[in-house]
Amino acid sequence: VQEIALVEIRMQYEGGLRCRAVHGPSGAELVTDAPVDNHGQGASFSPTDLVATALGTCVLTTMGIVAERHGWQLAGSHARVEKVMV
Repeated sequence: VQEIALVEIRMQYEGGLRCRAVHGPSGAELVTDAPVDNHGQGASFSPTDLVATALGTCVLTTMGIVAERHGWQLAGSHARVEKVMV
């Protein structure tokens, strides 16, 4: 039987198009802010920025898992994601 990993992330709307998220296992926090062109302050990652960030970091992490399995050096590798919204 495969075990299912459950991670709770709590989010709260703080007003002014800003949200705070807390990662349950670690307690790490992040704040999102709507971009200026969408009536926000643009003071942090927007929710859609995080989607783009998740894509890039997911690819690098998956590559890292395979690299560790084979003893390959991957440290210093980087990715660039360009988000375009219309």
